[in-house]
Amino acid sequence: MNNNKLKIGLFYGSTTCYTEMAAEKIQARFHHLVGHACVELFNIKDSALSKTEQFDILIFGISTWDFGELQEDWESTWEDIAGLNLADKTVAIFGLGDQLGYAEWFQDAVGMLHDELLLLNCDIVGYWPNQGYDFIASKALTEDKSFFVGLCLDDENQYDLSDERIDNWCDQLITEINSL
Repeated sequence: MNNNKLKIGLFYGSTTCYTEMAAEKIQARFHHLVGHACVELFNIKDSALSKTEQFDILIFGISTWDFGELQEDWESTWEDIAGLNLADKTVAIFGLGDQLGYAEWFQDAVGMLHDELLLLNCDIVGYWPNQGYDFIASKALTEDKSFFVGLCLDDENQYDLSDERIDNWCDQLITEINSL
């Protein structure tokens, strides 16, 4: 894909602003890599998910709450996902969670969103290695359990690793998008 025409919609829900801050860092990293503003941010609290249909490339940001629950804005729009026309769109997911406090449900919302998007025939990119994390179980793991289905951040316990993970993931996304 020609980086001059790269236009990405990033849709996120954020209760405590950590997912929003990660979204802003992703936007800044893409700007740095591509050389122009190409990621448009949308808080799903204020923007309908139907707006996703205007983009060929999408990034979704979601956090896992408590015992594997959805963030409140995602929970209130969850039913809308099934009605989206996202067939053949390129999609990546990132999420925030607490691997120590909720080790049995780490990043479950990322996995739940991934499963919903697969039903829409999206091309999912951005799978992320699960090394460097300490958790018991996660719905966000691939079938062989060697990758997460998206970038997983833990600003509660590994805040010092988030910026590097975001940078590396964005680099990876650009490579994967360019190879499509």
